[in-house]
Amino acid sequence: MDRIDKKKKKKWPWIVGIIGVLILAIVVYGIVVFKGLTDTAKEIHEPINRELSEKREEPVAFKKKEPFSVLVLGVDEREGDKGRSDTMIVLTVNPALKSTKMVSIPRDTYTEMVGKGVQDKINHAYAFGGIEMSMDSVEGLLDIPIDYVVQVNMESFKDIVDAVGGIKVTNPLDFKVGTYTFPKGEITLDGEKALSFVRMRYEDPRGDFGRQDRQKQVIQAVMREGASLNSLVNFKSIFGAIGKNVRTNMTFDEMTDVQSKYRDAFGKVDQLYIKEGQGKMMNGVWYYMMNDQELESIKVELKEHLKL
Repeated sequence: MDRIDKKKKKKWPWIVGIIGVLILAIVVYGIVVFKGLTDTAKEIHEPINRELSEKREEPVAFKKKEPFSVLVLGVDEREGDKGRSDTMIVLTVNPALKSTKMVSIPRDTYTEMVGKGVQDKINHAYAFGGIEMSMDSVEGLLDIPIDYVVQVNMESFKDIVDAVGGIKVTNPLDFKVGTYTFPKGEITLDGEKALSFVRMRYEDPRGDFGRQDRQKQVIQAVMREGASLNSLVNFKSIFGAIGKNVRTNMTFDEMTDVQSKYRDAFGKVDQLYIKEGQGKMMNGVWYYMMNDQELESIKVELKEHLKL
């Protein structure tokens, strides 16, 4: 018995030591991940030339879990000019309702370029006045405050998809883009394929509306993969891809508040569709003219979601 007890006593220090090393490794890993996160947050933070939306009397109080809005700009940067906002998605986030509403604005939408005094395609606002004019013009169109903006370089978006290890989406139709074939059903996409998947428009019978659905799928898939445990192993490449390709006016402290207090709101994403408008040729240029009744309905729904 004494010999057995001695053996047990000898084993315990080793077991405790191994557990201690594991705990220390986890703590160190957590510190490294946290440092990578803070460094990336500082890198992507880019202040804009307006402190508060004109449609807000006071800034959104994350501590009080107030609803807020975000404009996601997928920018197609071109050599020699500022580029165009190829993708414009508005998100309203309500933690009390545990939901997020998402509306993708057709890029050819004919509306006022707020600050320029002309009407044009909404995706031209970025070329005319950058992020600020894009935010102001979307506010003018939807009549809601745009609190934050996230700008993503679409050409390099593939780096983010690759960094999370690829994504899975459900493709509603068979189509081909260049050398890539996208069969109907669940498919796995790497970065290059994901970019082709979201950009395709002309082979989709639903046109820009089908593309909006694919954009939503890809965004949700990236968020899902990015939040998975497997992605922790690749955190350096994920943070690196985000740091190079994303810019936002949200600070690190604000990101932390959103992550801790609004997490449940991202579990349910309701998409609102803009589909009742019509195309119109003016001076040889094709524009998308929104249906006034549908636009008013979307405005009301977004305002209610933001508790305005």
